[in-house]
Amino acid sequence: MARHWGYGMGGAALALAAVLAAPAATAQPARARASASVDLDARLREAQASPVLEQSLLKTGRRVAAVCAHCHGEGGSSVKPDIPNLAGQNPAYLLEQLRQFADGRRRNEFMEGMIRAMDSDEKVGMVLFYASQPVAPRPSAPSALVAAGREYYGKVCFRCHGTDGHGNTLIPRIAGQQTGYLRTTLQRYRAGSDVRVEPLMSASTRLMSDAEIGAVAAYVASMP
Repeated sequence: MARHWGYGMGGAALALAAVLAAPAATAQPARARASASVDLDARLREAQASPVLEQSLLKTGRRVAAVCAHCHGEGGSSVKPDIPNLAGQNPAYLLEQLRQFADGRRRNEFMEGMIRAMDSDEKVGMVLFYASQPVAPRPSAPSALVAAGREYYGKVCFRCHGTDGHGNTLIPRIAGQQTGYLRTTLQRYRAGSDVRVEPLMSASTRLMSDAEIGAVAAYVASMP
């Protein structure tokens, strides 16, 4: 999600504004557009409890995702190894990442600008849309590399991410994630980069070798 990934900051922001603004006049009577003061978690729970609201926000999320597809792929299945999949991600976790980009806890100028241009219902709708999308299968990696990653994952990573790699409301789904993105993220945690700050992940990766990071990334990417 770097600025140079094929979709410039200015163009993307303008495109997002155009896509989101275009149907606003007709969508406004159908639902009250959420303000910046709306509790996003409460709005997500409200949508999950109301099929009518959920369907309305899914439509909104699909419109937002049409712009996000320039980087994250159709339906959130990225075709670039260094850009993460969003398909099948846990919605509460994804919503928290939007908050962290918006308030600067997670650093990326491009993402920060895109997310700040969205209102609350667009954010909630987007995470609902991506959570509902199937995860595309990843190409297989060398069996020896995957086996080494499986062994390491079974000793350490499963404690938080689960044996299936699907995580929970607070922890991301990593199963089927892009290998390049996984490697970069683990390396950033290991280095203590301010791009991603998460004390538990920093502690867990501090002693990982490059070979172990590569093996874990290959195994996780192979998980359904």
